[in-house]
Amino acid sequence: MRLAKRVERVKPSPTIAAAAKARALKAQGIDLCDLTVGEPDLDTPDFIKEAAVQALREGMTKYTDARGTEALRKAICQKLERDNGLHYTPDQIVASCGAKHALFNAFQALVDSGDQVLIIAPYWVSYPDMVLLCDGEPVIVPTTEETGFKPTSRQIADAITDRTRILLINSPCNPTGAVWERELLEEIASIVLRHDDLFVVSDEIYECLVYDGREHVSIASLNERIKERTIVVNGLSKTFAMTGWRLGYAAAPKPIADAMAKVQSQSTTNPTSFVQAAAVKALLEPGDFPQRMRELYDRRRQLIVSALNAIDGVRCRMPEGAFYAFADFRDAIARKGFADDYELCDFLLEKAHVATVAGSAFGAPGYLRLSFATSEDTLQEAARRIKEAL
Repeated sequence: MRLAKRVERVKPSPTIAAAAKARALKAQGIDLCDLTVGEPDLDTPDFIKEAAVQALREGMTKYTDARGTEALRKAICQKLERDNGLHYTPDQIVASCGAKHALFNAFQALVDSGDQVLIIAPYWVSYPDMVLLCDGEPVIVPTTEETGFKPTSRQIADAITDRTRILLINSPCNPTGAVWERELLEEIASIVLRHDDLFVVSDEIYECLVYDGREHVSIASLNERIKERTIVVNGLSKTFAMTGWRLGYAAAPKPIADAMAKVQSQSTTNPTSFVQAAAVKALLEPGDFPQRMRELYDRRRQLIVSALNAIDGVRCRMPEGAFYAFADFRDAIARKGFADDYELCDFLLEKAHVATVAGSAFGAPGYLRLSFATSEDTLQEAARRIKEAL
């Protein structure tokens, strides 16, 4: 059977595949420590659920504007002003079926065949494949632990060509937890502004999860010039434990927002209507839920990193944000004779019943990503099993 070349260019999401393996083993009754899934283990707050239920009772079950209701887009504008110092109008906002959908729309709106997108490695697994689906070229900019998994401004400047269309920023970063400092963002903004046809897509989905007194800074907040070159992408999945609700959004210069809305109008049309009503409640009256979640994950972060560093052949840098430990298992792989990090993942799954994701999927061979969005008991038991298995 002949399939479209665009489908052949991409691969299934490795994180989703790893999570599916874990679910299959759990279904067999195996006592599994699942550290694969990139979603909060907390439940969505009741006040958000009640807002959705009320919307259903009031008959909010019809189509909305493709880019989201006026009420939702106004709420997003208020959130961006309050939390990020960014002023947008509702016609610059496009609400989508998750931040992933917003990213997809942005690439579809900006990337033509042969255009290049700069992606900082380690990267979220879906970025390169989204670019490939646009017939674009992902250009990987590598980083190391020595630079905190952040690029230098020189690396960015050297990677730009006359075909570079987008610089993709993800801070806080999945999988490394790297948080980009204001100074670095200012240097990068000045580089971007030297190139007339270059835009920034800033994925800020983990913005509420930063630790040790660090500050999340949106590159769009630095000045109006860089804001006019930036598409800010965010959502409610991580901040309010709403992964399954599928509600994300983008804020962009109006011509780009219009183009993204046009793409969306021919795919999903609008995000789910009653979810939009719940999102308005979350954005306007967030309460202390994001802060309590951050405090909880901060304790878990320190627990898992300390436990991993106590394992012979493993080294783990303390993440600055998000909820992943990105651990260097290269020494353990070499000592035990594993072919690569994929083989190590399979070994830990089968031998220790601990599910992780191979670093190669994120552009970092020899590393493993371990989500600490799970209970402290699970994290302690997972570390114990890994240590014993190795």
